[in-house]
Amino acid sequence: MAIIATGVLLLGGAAALVLNAFQSNLVFFFSPSQVAANEAPHGKAFRIGGMVEKGSLQRGADGLTVSFRVTDTAKTIQVSYTGILPDLFKEGKGVVAQGKLGPDGTFVATEVLAKHDENYMPPAAAQAIEQAQKAQKTLRPN
Repeated sequence: MAIIATGVLLLGGAAALVLNAFQSNLVFFFSPSQVAANEAPHGKAFRIGGMVEKGSLQRGADGLTVSFRVTDTAKTIQVSYTGILPDLFKEGKGVVAQGKLGPDGTFVATEVLAKHDENYMPPAAAQAIEQAQKAQKTLRPN
């Protein structure tokens, strides 16, 4: 009986460790509208996606720091990133950035992903933009 109890305890401990590791590596996606509505976690990493707003890209003096705005056509979030941007990163194109929301409301990205061809946008980003456009249409009287 003691051997079975020990085995169950070890199995339970191993399952708890696996679930904890999974939970700490889980990164959720939020649209700029959701971030603006305070639905995104504060102090935890998440992904934000949408379109890079035209005319919003600014490069720092060091050549590595950039800031730009991500929009879902309804709301816009300022993003700051230090690193090398993907070759396909451009204003007016789809982007997904991973990082944390700063205390000033700026999203501090640790990773930036750009679309890989002319017709592709990350599915979550495309869905977020579509939902934001539908929400805007319902708010505007015809």
